[in-house]
Amino acid sequence: MGSENRAVNSTAAARSQPAAAMAHEAARPGLLRLLYGAGTWLQFLLLGATVVAVLLLTPGLARRRRLVRAMARLALRLAGMRLEVHGLARLPQPCIVVANHSSYLDGVVLCATLPPWFSFVIKREMANVPLAGTLLRRIGAEFVTRGNRTGGNRADGNRARGNRGGGTRDARRLMRQAESGQALVFFPEGTFGSEIGLRHFHVGAFAAAVRAELPLLPVAIHGTRHCLPPDSVWPRPGIIRVQVLEALAAHASGSEQDMREHALQLRTAARAALLAVLGEPDLDPGARQ
Repeated sequence: MGSENRAVNSTAAARSQPAAAMAHEAARPGLLRLLYGAGTWLQFLLLGATVVAVLLLTPGLARRRRLVRAMARLALRLAGMRLEVHGLARLPQPCIVVANHSSYLDGVVLCATLPPWFSFVIKREMANVPLAGTLLRRIGAEFVTRGNRTGGNRADGNRARGNRGGGTRDARRLMRQAESGQALVFFPEGTFGSEIGLRHFHVGAFAAAVRAELPLLPVAIHGTRHCLPPDSVWPRPGIIRVQVLEALAAHASGSEQDMREHALQLRTAARAALLAVLGEPDLDPGARQ
């Protein structure tokens, strides 16, 4: 009996080895992809350094944004990432854009796509990234502090309270920007991961749209997860499609509670619109209730 079990286990192991080997080979990039990836990163680095040097000498925010838009388009083209844009004609000015987030390429793609009158809302950690931080500051990005939900010791608690205070100040600043008519771009998920699907939406973008009575514009980004996966440093060529959806009207009326409810309704509507065209699962159980 024992020998039979050993024979069965040996057969199963022998069958599983080719599958495991195939999975390992699929996960490991081949020589051509390594060469392409190294060349693409070198191109991004050289273009980024050149653009930052030019931005430091270029006066005028609009002029700097136009330059970055052109360079973002060039970088994608040289990398073999073909950009297709649909529905840009329905873009109102000004407005609040909310887009799905699945790759580090998403910001580059929207820089290459949207007109130069948008300010990008970016997590504050990006301000300290070499080259990227300088570039973002020179094109007028709005850096915001993300909330810290971790518990723990007193130092953790103090840090969390500091983050909440910084987040509140950032939210007020963004509200003032929106109320003055500044067009803003948000990734309401705040981050991305290897799991395919739409994550939880933070409410800040939708509250800003309501306060400022600016149209809310959902924008779906397809293909960046393929071109630069979240769990890989190796890019690959492909088609990136940007789909501008129908704008959602926002109205600032009634009490504070009424405006908050309206912001939550906008969030639900924008989420539904994006899910309908992305063809990805909903990763936020609370949004489905």
